This record gives sequence, C-alpha cells and structure tokens, in this order.
Amino acid sequence: MNLLEFQAKELLSRYGVAIPRGRVAGAPDDAERVAVRLGLSRFIVKAQVHAGDRMAAGGIRFAADPIAVRAVADGMLGRRLATSQTGPQGQPVRWVYIEEQVIDARHLYIAILLDEEAGRLVLMLAAEGGDDIEERARTRPDLVVRVPLSADAGNSEIAGAVARIGLPEAAARALERLARALVTAAHELDAVMIEINPLALTSDGRLIALDAKIALDDNALFRHPELAALHHVSETEDGDLEALEAQRHQINYVRLDGNIGVVVNGAGLALATLDLLTEAGGRPANFMDIRTTASSLDIAHGFGLIAGNERVRAVLINIHGGGMQRCDTVAEGIAVALRRAQRPLPLVVRFAGNNADFATTRLADSGASFETATNMWDGAQRAVAAALRGGG
Repeated sequence: MNLLEFQAKELLSRYGVAIPRGRVAGAPDDAERVAVRLGLSRFIVKAQVHAGDRMAAGGIRFAADPIAVRAVADGMLGRRLATSQTGPQGQPVRWVYIEEQVIDARHLYIAILLDEEAGRLVLMLAAEGGDDIEERARTRPDLVVRVPLSADAGNSEIAGAVARIGLPEAAARALERLARALVTAAHELDAVMIEINPLALTSDGRLIALDAKIALDDNALFRHPELAALHHVSETEDGDLEALEAQRHQINYVRLDGNIGVVVNGAGLALATLDLLTEAGGRPANFMDIRTTASSLDIAHGFGLIAGNERVRAVLINIHGGGMQRCDTVAEGIAVALRRAQRPLPLVVRFAGNNADFATTRLADSGASFETATNMWDGAQRAVAAALRGGG
C-alpha cells in the first residue's frame, strides 16, 4: 500500500522527523484558505499522486501569496498529471498539498528498504539527493551507500553508514538520529519502503524532509487497523477528505451508501454492528472505529461527519467502554456534536462496559433525545425502525 506525500509526512512526524508546515486541500477555495491560515511568506503547491518527478511535469509549483496558491491549485485539481513514472495516461489529482518553501543549503537522500530475499532492512544514503537520483546512481555506482542492517540495527552500523557519505560531525549525528527513527518506523508500521528525497540540510544544521514516500506491507495491514482510513483515501478512486479528517481526529471512518449512521469503538465491534443492521433490513451509512486515543472533541468531529451526511435518517450508537475509552467520554463528544448539529436525528444508544450508566445519564442531562437499546440486536432493530420513521 503506497501512501501519498502528505500522509507519509504525517506518519513520519510522529517519529520525530521534521517536516515543513503544510496542509492538504481538495478545492481551490480550500487551498487559498489553507494558505491564509498558514501565514507563510513562500509557498509550494504539490499535486498529490503516487509518482515521482512531479516538478518536471508541472506538479510542483511555487506561489508567493494565497491568491497565487488558489490559482495554482485550480490548475492542478481535477486534472491528470503525467510524469516519467505514471505513463502517458497520468494520474488524477484530487488533492494538493500547500507547504512552506524551505530554503536549504544541501539536498541529501535517505531510505529504508526491506530486502525480502535476505529478510532484513537496508539503509540507503547519499550526499547528493534530489531529482533523478536513480539515473545518477546508474552512472555513478558509488553515489548511494547501501548497508544491510542486522535485526537490532545497532548504533555502530548506522554510524558507519553515515560516515561513508562525508558529512560534518553535527550533521552526521543528526542523520544518525534520523536513520534510527526511520528504522523504528519501518518496524512499527510494517513498511517495505520509507524514502525521504530530498532531505534538506539547512544552513543552521537542521534536517527537514522535503518529500517522503512510504509503502506498507499489504499482508500486515491486519495489524494496523488505524491505517484503514489512509488506505481508503490513498488507494481508491472514490477516496475523500472525510476519511482523512477523521484519521486526524483518531477515528477510522469510511462513508457508505446507506441511511443509518453508526458510532462504534473498535473495528471488530463496528463490523459486527454493520452486519446486524443489514440483517435487520437496514443500510449502514458509514463504518466508524473510534480509537482509544480519541478525545471527546475528536468524537464530536466524527459524529459531525455523520450528521452532515444528508442521507442519514437515524444513528445507532454502539459503545463498549474499556480501560482506555470510557463510555462517558463518547457521550460527552456526542453531546457536543448535537449542540453543533444543524438538524435533529433519531438516536438509538447502547452503552456497555466502563461508565455505561453514567454515560446514559450524561447524554440525557445534555438534553439529547434518544432510545436506549438493551442489546446489539435490539439496537439494530430500533435504528432500522427509526430510519423508516425518518423517511429513509
């Protein structure tokens, strides 16, 4: 599974990798608003496609102000970008990434690859990164240092590899730290490739990822349910920004074509809820998995996505509170979302587990009107009936 640049950068930033300030946009108006909020003096607008060599194809352009950002985005969005890596048909540009332009002193290259035959990670480094590195490496075999790493990837291995590209001492130490972070990310994400090219070495000694690529092992995605939304946005033709925004709010969310919204914590419980709704004659409007790290405001955002779907005629809330996610946290988030909602929706609620009774009381005290389900099947049946009463 290949990630888009902005997704790869967001993941890497969690491992301490420095990235330029930036945000994604799916429309020219959004691009201008993003640029205004960023408040930068120099912008880069990047077409988000699964291919390199975007600069030469016009997929990376500079802009001096928010109005120029909007114009550049308008010229990219909704069109197909053909680069040397896409073939003549190109790839559709659904999003652009508006980013701070970094003035750097030097371009480096770093990558972590999985050697499947050897069953180990390989660290690749070059003192001259940037465009056409593959072509330059073909004519200059010594350009890229390639070092197989042992299972524990000790500091001496990484330090030895970094020493071979001849950086000043401070920059070398920074690159060693970055390499260790990428090795950790590769292990924890089950990545088969993490590449930063170019990696900027600034005049004040900072290392900043100007571009990034991550490829994840499809066979290991079952270990990473939190990446389900990234998969939806990144790989499918109908991916949308809803899933991405939900991901940022600690929620895995995929819109479906039904009329019953579902609020659920846990991927397995969510799938079971969808099955029960279908068995009861209903049509789910979404998949939702609230992560244990979600706050009440994150949950409010997720409920807002459901309430904003005009097809939705009723909502089934099926929450099992555990040690890290109490039922009352979910109830608080729903109460916040209901105060923001533009239209009332019939609610069917089933709370079980940690603070279940308190959550029901808290939701009632907020002024919300809802039915209480005794179990999951009862909840599914009530939600289907509520949707029918709502005209769905």
